[in-house]
Amino acid sequence: MVTIDYLVLLFYLAGIFAVGCLFAFKNKSSSDMFAAGGQSPWWASGLSAFMTMFSANTFVVWGGIAYRQGMVAVLINLMYGVAAMLVGYFVAGRWKRIGVQTPAEYVQLRFGNGVLHFYTWFMTVFRMITTAGALYALGRILVSLMPLGEGNPLRDPATGNMSLFWGIAIFSSIVVIYTMIGGLWAVLMTDVLQFIILNLAVLFVIPLALAKVGGVAAFIEAAAVTESLQIKAGEVVADGHLLDAISGDYTWFFLVGWCAIHFFMIGAEWAFVQRFICVPNERAARMSTYLFGALYLLSPMLWLLPPLIWRVHTPIPAGASEEVVLLLSETAYIDACRSVLPVGMVGLMIAAMFSATASMVSSQLNVFSGVMTHDIYRPLAKVGEEDPKLVWVGRLITLLLGALLIVIALSYQKLGGAEKVIVNITEMVVVALFAPTLWSLFSRSMTSVAVWVTASVSLCFGVLFRFGLGHDGFLTPIASMQSIASWVQANNSTVNTFTGVVIPVLVLIVMQFFSRGIATGDQHVAAKSQASMAIPAGRSSRLPAIVVGWAVAVCGGLMFMLMAVPENSQDLITLGIFGTVLISLSIAILAVSYLGSAREKLADEKNEENETKAKS
Repeated sequence: MVTIDYLVLLFYLAGIFAVGCLFAFKNKSSSDMFAAGGQSPWWASGLSAFMTMFSANTFVVWGGIAYRQGMVAVLINLMYGVAAMLVGYFVAGRWKRIGVQTPAEYVQLRFGNGVLHFYTWFMTVFRMITTAGALYALGRILVSLMPLGEGNPLRDPATGNMSLFWGIAIFSSIVVIYTMIGGLWAVLMTDVLQFIILNLAVLFVIPLALAKVGGVAAFIEAAAVTESLQIKAGEVVADGHLLDAISGDYTWFFLVGWCAIHFFMIGAEWAFVQRFICVPNERAARMSTYLFGALYLLSPMLWLLPPLIWRVHTPIPAGASEEVVLLLSETAYIDACRSVLPVGMVGLMIAAMFSATASMVSSQLNVFSGVMTHDIYRPLAKVGEEDPKLVWVGRLITLLLGALLIVIALSYQKLGGAEKVIVNITEMVVVALFAPTLWSLFSRSMTSVAVWVTASVSLCFGVLFRFGLGHDGFLTPIASMQSIASWVQANNSTVNTFTGVVIPVLVLIVMQFFSRGIATGDQHVAAKSQASMAIPAGRSSRLPAIVVGWAVAVCGGLMFMLMAVPENSQDLITLGIFGTVLISLSIAILAVSYLGSAREKLADEKNEENETKAKS
């Protein structure tokens, strides 16, 4: 990165921070702070859900798999789209129909305080650790690209770049502060801007990268004969080619299980449920989820192409060690972008990578501060849902959770292989925790017993097979268990899918078979739903589109200003086209927004006129 890239990055971060803080004035109650007052446009909710799936790990982990194993990475990510489409059809509208302000409120109504506290504290710790891992990955990416001069207090003397400590502390603090001030509105608006910049930047990388390898036909021809590589037991093993849909442990059974895991995650994890709740009505909840799903059915091919193209352009050396292959994989995305983007747009791409992680972090901070404020503090303080004090309590809790998040992220360097443990735990707990909640939306007889039994049985099986019989498991030294352990390790992917997905679902089927009558919790939910139906549906706010439109226009203007920097015609053309696309997009967004506002104003005036006539 050069000076212009730093300026672009600084400008982008300042803009994101300003947009987040702009919406502070809309937070007059806890409903505004944590559910956007039910006024979020469906497209903002859908784009925000899409961005919530992103983080620095998207570029490092999935970009690395695309670089090593090819198209299988695209197919894995397509499963998010399939899962989201199913959630949109079966689940999203049901969440909005209930009328709760937070997903935790539903858990409390349906299963009681015990399950609420179990979910709240377990998921808070779990998500704080996994989100801190994403922040750590972001810090590693950013500091490797940001050299600083001698005497700079932020410089790491060992590397000459920004120190990891300051990288994590500074970038994390920006996210924490705008989330604390702006609430869910800030999360939604910054997510939309991040989506636009990230995807447009990637769209510009692809044709430039393809040109470096001779075009589309040359790329396909080379990828078809380039071996896909996987790492097994510390060895690099060739297995098929880059265009193969299935590779290594990523079998068809794995893909079905991966889709099932994310159906339960998108349908019941609180950060996603929050997106169903914050829109005006059931139709908007479904549309937002369909948008999320459609984007994940279309976009993985686009944003995983750069590392695939880079693999063809810069092959892995023959006989490369595991360490070399992993290093090349982790930096493939960044290397592909740096090789083709002009000065200034590199800084914008780095900003987009920051934004991807910022989206994930801000979503988790907002949802858990909402739960602790609305569902734990409020009943204890015995204050009403519209009490303005809840906004300040929510901001304080967001700040405290953010500080904890930064501390955990800064500790990651000392945790060694903790990332592998987190991945295992993620696969192990998602369905076990979220399936009972999702199941209860359709079953009137399910009680809190189903939550405790499903979680207990599933987690016991998960620990047994993953940490007992897996590689270096605590049961593997026992002679009588070694043959079973060998089979488990040889079929690791199948076993993980079976214990993580099949067992929880089987437990719930058995619980459903033996359950009778209507659960008390279902009656509480029905009463809440009935009360919410009596409240007229709101209207989505036009302000988000106006803010997004002008922000995109400013980014477009910045690209035109950068045209004064490059000396070669190719970079000038790239910046000019990118700026033109941004300006055109901003004009379209603003035109639609202002025309919509004018139509709504005319409709309101006509309704008032009709009411006046009716009274007279």
